[in-house]
Amino acid sequence: MPGMKKVAGAALLLLILLLYAPAATYAQAQPASPPYMASPSLWHIKSGPSEAYLLGAVHVLPANVHWRTPQIEHALSRSDVFVFEVPEDAQSVQKLQGMIQARGYLPPDQKLRDKLDPQALADYDAAVAASGLPAAAVDRERPWLAGIQLMFAQMGKLNYDPGNGVDSSLMQEAAKNHRSMRYFETIAEQFALLAPDDPKLELQEFESGLKDLRDMAGEVQPMIKAWGEGDQVKLDELINGDLDTFPEARKQLLDDRNRRWVPKIEAMLKEKHVFFIAVGAGHLTGATGVPALLRADGYKVEGP
Repeated sequence: MPGMKKVAGAALLLLILLLYAPAATYAQAQPASPPYMASPSLWHIKSGPSEAYLLGAVHVLPANVHWRTPQIEHALSRSDVFVFEVPEDAQSVQKLQGMIQARGYLPPDQKLRDKLDPQALADYDAAVAASGLPAAAVDRERPWLAGIQLMFAQMGKLNYDPGNGVDSSLMQEAAKNHRSMRYFETIAEQFALLAPDDPKLELQEFESGLKDLRDMAGEVQPMIKAWGEGDQVKLDELINGDLDTFPEARKQLLDDRNRRWVPKIEAMLKEKHVFFIAVGAGHLTGATGVPALLRADGYKVEGP
């Protein structure tokens, strides 16, 4: 993949949450850090009888990050329909597990390390050692699955908690309070983005991302800082900047999806509801982000 941040930033939510859990069981967590009070950006749109709030989500956060500002709490209290990228119910998880079993593992006579370019082996061995995952288990996985497992095993060591992720916690709260929930994409649609059909491309992307695993804290913590400070310019650079050198990946992971979501939001804005929309933070930044596209269509969007 074009950098591990691509997965963390463009983030394929349910896949990340499901795959993070087993990887994290091998991690030895570090001592808890002092609380960090984040103030992420919040957008608001009012159109006729409808309103919508937009919040950029970080799908897996350190346990010490507190992001529910008074403004966000107010928006949550007013909203009666919650909108996310993809469902996270038991049926969806079961469907995803079947897809992973079918497309996540190499044939029994193959090993991942045997497929790697000799120059990538040192980075691979270092990443596996740093993750704490059993080397034999990683060697059985296809590159796309191994990349995610290695990344989130290391994040587990940094006390990153999927339960503290923005959208995951909001989904649980909405379900508990019997709020209506909607989704932009299906499990199959997100899975297709992560598991490419071209084995050569998949391997190249995996090898290109291995170097990021040398310093996961250095990769992810600046992104969370920019998100927590509402610095959209910096956030766009950190999350989406590396995708600029991979235009096809950017088109599929980011721009095309934003353009598909905007008409759905505009249809919602014709209904008499207050919507709270939480999607990956990278989808709301920059000139091709959802707020910019809504503004281009004539909507008044309050926010950065």
